[in-house]
Amino acid sequence: MNVFHEEDGALKASTVLADQGASLQVESPHGKRGKLKANQVLLRFERPSAGELLAQAEALLPKVDVDFLWECCPQDLEFGFEELAADYFGHAPSPVEAAAVALCLHGAPMFFYKKGKGRYRPATEENLRAAKAGLERKAREEAQRAGWVEALKAGTCPEELRARWRDHLFKPDRNTLEVKALEAAAAQGHMTVAQLLAHCGVLSAAVDYHRERFVYEWFGYAGDGPDQPVVDWSDLPRAPAAAFSIDDATTTEIDDAFSLVDLQDGTWRLGVHIAAPALGMRPDDAMDQFARARMSTVYMPGDKFTMLPERLVQQYTLAEGRWCPALSLYLTIRSDDLSIIGERTVLEQVQIAANLRHGDIEHGLTPEALQARTVSGIPFASELTFLWHFANGLADRRGHVERVPAPLDYNFHVQDGVVSILPRVRGNPIDRIVSELMIHTNQHWGGYLKAQGLPGIYRTQVNGRTGLGTEPLPHQGLGVAQYAWSSSPLRRYVDLVNQWQLLSHLQGRLPQWTAGDDALSGIARAFETAYDTYNDFQRSMERYWSLQWLKQENVLETEVAMLREGNGRVRGTPLVVRVHGASELAPGTAARVELGIPDLWDLSVTCHFRALA
Repeated sequence: MNVFHEEDGALKASTVLADQGASLQVESPHGKRGKLKANQVLLRFERPSAGELLAQAEALLPKVDVDFLWECCPQDLEFGFEELAADYFGHAPSPVEAAAVALCLHGAPMFFYKKGKGRYRPATEENLRAAKAGLERKAREEAQRAGWVEALKAGTCPEELRARWRDHLFKPDRNTLEVKALEAAAAQGHMTVAQLLAHCGVLSAAVDYHRERFVYEWFGYAGDGPDQPVVDWSDLPRAPAAAFSIDDATTTEIDDAFSLVDLQDGTWRLGVHIAAPALGMRPDDAMDQFARARMSTVYMPGDKFTMLPERLVQQYTLAEGRWCPALSLYLTIRSDDLSIIGERTVLEQVQIAANLRHGDIEHGLTPEALQARTVSGIPFASELTFLWHFANGLADRRGHVERVPAPLDYNFHVQDGVVSILPRVRGNPIDRIVSELMIHTNQHWGGYLKAQGLPGIYRTQVNGRTGLGTEPLPHQGLGVAQYAWSSSPLRRYVDLVNQWQLLSHLQGRLPQWTAGDDALSGIARAFETAYDTYNDFQRSMERYWSLQWLKQENVLETEVAMLREGNGRVRGTPLVVRVHGASELAPGTAARVELGIPDLWDLSVTCHFRALA
């Protein structure tokens, strides 16, 4: 005796070894023995054998028309599979025929709803029609997905995927057909989705991936920003002396410039002129919303995202050869000891005589020539000499202590994908002039806001804790009583906020923010979050270009300066790598290492210790 039965949701056939009434001892066609409850049995039969029954039923199954089977069954009523098999075949069904119908019913839940052991109920016509439409849709979608996969593997990105590739890459919805196609094609090509998009020309290089991911996560888009009417500032008074700026060659947002006049009475008048974009926008207008969403200009080697739209930057940057609106701090300085005997703040127009670039002047600004006052062969030599001596006096008065040795910065120059990395000693004469004048300006305007009872945003450092806040607390690290970022309003939102507050007093208007306004604290918190994130991004992009430099120069062996915990800095770059086999070396040790091929997608490179340098 053999039985056709249901077990674990599947239809099976077995040979009966012993019939105990309520249960059966059975053996499968594969020789596995077990116990079967009698109520699991759907059909008892002598011939064919259990194994032959399933084989013959499955062979007959393709000939059973499920649509016709549905039409044959009693509508709105339950039925047994044997009853339906008799109606379908027109005679008492053989065990093979009955089993084939049971297999068909069991495998077509769209057509037949299971109601019990071997019993079913037909789906309604409406439900069946909807289910068939769903199947057809799935078939079309699968064909579409398969077509996309083949196109992607061949290096072509279908337009449907290209239109929202950033969403699919950076915030993938894995329930969508597009993401399923991208991930399937990437897996079949043994690459990541980002690499697949580069294969298809959507990304031109790994640098695009890192750049676009940052834009997507923080800006949503990298558009040009809103239009803004041009403000007429021609009625502002004109400064009595022309000014010059000092920046590196890539700077386009020129925030600050300087003028210097010998008053011929034993004093000098030094002007620190800061760009005034606050004149051209108002808190909460479209331009402000754009700037507040960014909070700061984001820098990276070879590129940047400006806080303000480029059109507004071009209106207010202190560009050479034109009159520009500026918020100016004038210092009256004694000639004999370079002490400050007077300070005043004015809103005016300033004529910019020159935009000096580091490369134009740094060769002539050696400490020896400056100390001896023999600087020559560069523009504004006498003015720069005076400013350097004055800046040193400012540094001494606030208790500045030089770091020894002076720390290194690294300048990256990127053009057409080719990068050069140039070490630059921090604290050189140009740095000293600009940084000390900006520190003085920011501490003075912080005190100005405090004296006028105007709230602002201050950079503070008390007991080693540094942060932004609305209280005019000291910055102990800089040695100043208060420090309000105000000197870079084209590049930092905090500076723009403080400039609005300063202008409100100078122009006799009510300030935008008053004492106790929680909005300023919210701006400070948002700025700190954005600023930290942008600095992390800048470091990651410097890491990218350092790795690109290794690849570009085919550097396979080099020297590293060991740091802590087995890390080392690659010579001539800011790149820090894990040095395998060097965990015992002391910081400062020079070591020769062997490098692998840099991975520009995950910003990594293998590095193995070879010998002491």
